[in-house]
Amino acid sequence: MDRIEAFLFEVAEKAMNYEKINRDEALQILEIPDEYIALAVYLAQKVKNKFHPKDKIEFCSIINAKSGACSEDCKFCAQSKFYKTPINVYNLVPVDEIVEGAYRAVEFGANRYCVVLSGRSATKEEVEKICQGVEEIKRGNLPINVCVSAGTLEEESLRKLKEAGVKRINHNLEASENFFPNIVTTHLWRERYETIKRIKAIGLSTCSGGIFGMGESKEDRVDLALTYRELEVDSIPLNFLMPIEGTPLQNAPGVTPLEALKIIAMFRFTNPKAELRLCGGREQNLRDFHGMAVLMTNAMMVGGYLTRAGRDIKKDYQLLKDLNFQRLVSTE
Repeated sequence: MDRIEAFLFEVAEKAMNYEKINRDEALQILEIPDEYIALAVYLAQKVKNKFHPKDKIEFCSIINAKSGACSEDCKFCAQSKFYKTPINVYNLVPVDEIVEGAYRAVEFGANRYCVVLSGRSATKEEVEKICQGVEEIKRGNLPINVCVSAGTLEEESLRKLKEAGVKRINHNLEASENFFPNIVTTHLWRERYETIKRIKAIGLSTCSGGIFGMGESKEDRVDLALTYRELEVDSIPLNFLMPIEGTPLQNAPGVTPLEALKIIAMFRFTNPKAELRLCGGREQNLRDFHGMAVLMTNAMMVGGYLTRAGRDIKKDYQLLKDLNFQRLVSTE
């Protein structure tokens, strides 16, 4: 066994014992030669199987319930009012559309359904409308878990959502604290971090991820992963930049499929108990390596993203069949 093989087995053993992977070790995972990727994927799958249901993948789906005209200047996002992009702009959709989206998610086979709003923070009126939609979904006994992504929410709003039946809140850090000012200037990374802590304190499940390929360094990727280990978030959506014309990142470098696999493996070793979700950009960035990524992860977002179409759902079902995986179905 050579040095790199021995290293990968060592970090996998630490992860399976839920020992913390340090910063240098996490960086080494990102820097392994490409010929070791298959081994890294194999070991990351072993770590996943230690803490999560084997051979199962969860589908999750979202509704872009409020689109565009956002006051924030996130350079990757088509919904910022600062950029001219080809998207639809509208206020929060009616309650019946929120409910209808949940029915569509069930048809896709999704186990989770997230109501997503553009903007820095949902208003009290918007939170009330979301709560009405969630309560109606619950009354319909739909076999789906409802999540909400509505920006920087204060304790009162979080409690109302929890009372309505929401079990999980999404609020992405997007990048490391060091890199964040390069992509957002209208609010601070620390505001997002404190929001996640507030979500946890109220007893809601946490979903928080990042976007890769924006020009961040390997160190930034590691720092984000270690922040999530420190916070012990429940779910980490892994997004790979889909450059959008009209945004400042329209010519950003993105990531290669092999680079994406190393990122996923590093997140699995550093966050063994967290659910890892393949989300935006998985089609364009993983390409023929999609199956290897699924072996290390817990979930895939299906049915499209906020402003971009997703992968044909038939391909995702075929992938599960080819891997001999089952779709995870459970309600909280």
